[in-house]
Amino acid sequence: MDTVVVVVWLSIVVTILSRSHADRNVYPSAGVLFVHVLEREHFKGEFPPYPKPGDSSNDPITFNTNLMGYPDRPGWLRYIQRTSHSDGVLYGSPTAEHVGKATIIEITAYNRRTFETARHNLVINIMSTEDYPLPYQAEFFIKNMNVEEMLASEVLGDFLGAVKNVWQPERLNAINITSALDRGGRVPLPINNLKEGVYVMVGADVQFSSCLREVENPHNQLRCSQEMEPVISCDKKFRAQFDIDWCKINLVDITKVVMIHSNRPDPGTGVLPDIGEYNPPSESLKSRDFFADFLITLAVPSAVAMVLFTILGYSMCCRREGVDKRNMQTPDIQLVHHSSIQKSTKELRSMSKNREISWPLSTLPVFSQSGEVVPPIHPDNYETTSMPLMQTQTNLQNEIQIPQQQPSGKWYS
Repeated sequence: MDTVVVVVWLSIVVTILSRSHADRNVYPSAGVLFVHVLEREHFKGEFPPYPKPGDSSNDPITFNTNLMGYPDRPGWLRYIQRTSHSDGVLYGSPTAEHVGKATIIEITAYNRRTFETARHNLVINIMSTEDYPLPYQAEFFIKNMNVEEMLASEVLGDFLGAVKNVWQPERLNAINITSALDRGGRVPLPINNLKEGVYVMVGADVQFSSCLREVENPHNQLRCSQEMEPVISCDKKFRAQFDIDWCKINLVDITKVVMIHSNRPDPGTGVLPDIGEYNPPSESLKSRDFFADFLITLAVPSAVAMVLFTILGYSMCCRREGVDKRNMQTPDIQLVHHSSIQKSTKELRSMSKNREISWPLSTLPVFSQSGEVVPPIHPDNYETTSMPLMQTQTNLQNEIQIPQQQPSGKWYS
């Protein structure tokens, strides 16, 4: 039964799904989602055979789309191709402003292995509809879908069938599909099969159902403010395939929307008016005297700097009190103390210069050359203040006499 409902609604929904062909004409309706698939299989036959070995059936192919005569596409038309081994998709929702205007899109396919190109034209003829726009529009945010997955005819048909079961309208159209990245969303991490999320706007000709309005009650609004999922009775009809964020659902009744028309200035043709040829200034221009500017810019600041330098030099060099005036204003007892300190300091410095460095006890030999034990030298018995810090072995033997050990066990010098 569900399969029959989906098939019936696929025939009712005015969503154009077409394949890419050279100079193909398509006729989308204003206010209805338009989808055009650029299939890689179709463009493979456009490239000549490549002489080098390789799997031609798996050549990386990318597409470039632009409005004929312009570098980019129209504002209402978008394009996405996830990888060079996947099909490209043109999608968007034209408005009433584009009705009756033939839009020619140039499609250029690039074979990234052979560097060959192929170009086709797509002629979009936008048609008007009697019930445009549909008065009641609802925008859903689906968290477990990417935009190219949602654009597939089977997936989009399943979603519209679920919305139809909940809303029960007589006419239901898919109006627009937008990636969450185009709304300021963040790129998901490549873990746990996370998706970017997609916004899907649908329109109907009847009032919103009670299930869709459940998100507006105070209890669910409180749960949304606390980042909790609201309690929606009809969520189970979507949960099997679509994970909908009910806190981000947007219900719009355009019959109650006040339209504000702003008077925009006429942009014009973009071409400057013809004012004749350019006349450069004549050579007989009056010369300009820059002497006054020189005085203001350089002379005045230099004069001010010289005056300040003169004042500073006079204060530092010409108004010094001198040592004599300082001594006259200093008490005598303080001068005597200062003089005695200076004399003591000079005397200590002169004594330190004449002081001889003693020979450390640790540098004296313990054993003589004959192998006899030498007693330690005590500072009371030997004068060490006149010994140098480092002495050779020869000088050490000449200056120090090693005592000999007597049979009685006593030491004699």
